[in-house]
Amino acid sequence: MRLTTALMLVLLSGTAVNAETLALYTSQSPEIAQQTVDAFQAKYPDIKVEWTRNGTSQLLNVLRAEIEAGDVKPDVLLVADTINLGQLKKEGRLMAYPQAPVGSYDKSTYDKDMTFFGTKIISTGIAYNTEKAKPVETWSALLTEDNKGQIAVPSPLYSGAALNHLHSVVNVPGIGWEFYEGLAKLDIAPEGGNGPALKAVASGLAKYGIIADADVIRAKAKGSPVDLIFPKDGVSFITEPVAIMSTAKNADGAKKFIDFLLSKEGQQLVVTQGNLPIDPSITPPAGFPKLSEIKLLPMDADKAVATDKETREKFTKIFGG
Repeated sequence: MRLTTALMLVLLSGTAVNAETLALYTSQSPEIAQQTVDAFQAKYPDIKVEWTRNGTSQLLNVLRAEIEAGDVKPDVLLVADTINLGQLKKEGRLMAYPQAPVGSYDKSTYDKDMTFFGTKIISTGIAYNTEKAKPVETWSALLTEDNKGQIAVPSPLYSGAALNHLHSVVNVPGIGWEFYEGLAKLDIAPEGGNGPALKAVASGLAKYGIIADADVIRAKAKGSPVDLIFPKDGVSFITEPVAIMSTAKNADGAKKFIDFLLSKEGQQLVVTQGNLPIDPSITPPAGFPKLSEIKLLPMDADKAVATDKETREKFTKIFGG
């Protein structure tokens, strides 16, 4: 019997010619996404990852169009924040994975129903220009006349991290809506994302900024006159969660992807990429405190989904929108 070339290759290699495919949608930057995919494929060479990268909002727009058309392409999502995943969970579009290796990780880093799992900690703290401002200990300490017009604040209507921060702090005693009302009284106009806010602080246009931790720490390491404060009354955080779509064609591959991101190897990759790992046993990157030294302000994703519309409306009203 004559063997086909394809079958001969299978027999010779002992593996299938066509590698298993895993479709990933991610909001990681292109460089970081490539590192993540390369590291995963090094561990699972029989799985070929086909990944699509864009901002979380843009990715969700594409996904919504696919849902409408009945042709959902991704097996797994790796995006910036939990609010969008919370909405997908509410709609029944995420697959529960109760066997995910969360170990002793802080329960605030993953969904209580095990449908999405944080992979790192990206907190929002207070950045300040070291040449023009002094460090403060609490959020409310920013609300002084000396800081009128001098605080760079990303808009939660634009930035996922800023929206997460808003939902995380509005019900926290000592911060709450009073903090945002105080910002408005100081003529602060939230706009844009973390990048412009950091530039404003680094250039001295603003004394302080409410900015994601890694951006500030990297800028400081490069010589920019900025530093970061983790206020003692707590910091909000996003976890860059990963989730399996309920329509996943390769659920087993998606589970392996989650296993990898939550493993010691995956958490060490987070450190290499310059972020704080959720595994408290792993040493954080230079310039970061240990996870145990930060007070985290958890956000209830289910509640955030339920109250998002009214929260956005109240924020807009406070700042005169």
